[in-house]
Amino acid sequence: MSESSFQDDVLGELGPDRLSEIAGLLGTDEAGARGTVATTVGAMTGGLQEKADADDEDGDEVRQAFAEVAEPPLQGVATLGGGLLGGGLMAGVLAKVGKPVAAAVSKKTGIPAATVSRVIELLIPVVLAVFAKRAAAGKGAAAGAPGAAPGGAPAESGGLGDLLGQILGGGRK
Repeated sequence: MSESSFQDDVLGELGPDRLSEIAGLLGTDEAGARGTVATTVGAMTGGLQEKADADDEDGDEVRQAFAEVAEPPLQGVATLGGGLLGGGLMAGVLAKVGKPVAAAVSKKTGIPAATVSRVIELLIPVVLAVFAKRAAAGKGAAAGAPGAAPGGAPAESGGLGDLLGQILGGGRK
């Protein structure tokens, strides 16, 4: 439902040229590439949400990365520079999540993990751009409300927890 909407946003941001490039990597047509991208993005967002919910260093890192994405300077950089120029922490988090996601998608689809890893590399800047756009769209709501700390306070009502749900397409924490 909402997760599909996130996947649709990524596919829309990807555009026909990058989708064709992914189809070529996978040795499939556009429909096959769309399916693989949707599966991969679903696994990535699921992995991020799982890590964000964890009460450990990984969870802290993911929450910090989402707080960074929500900061205004990243929004312009992500949309103009493809995401990695200012993606900083979130780009690193996505790269860390990439290896287990590649293995899971490979197991599910039969596509070699190395190929899925290459697709993930192509998707990271696109996912960063979608995160930034979603964070910007919600800025006037919970995340940018007066009194909200810059960068968001972890898991406060109306703060980072809501932002995570909004960006990843899930409900509120």
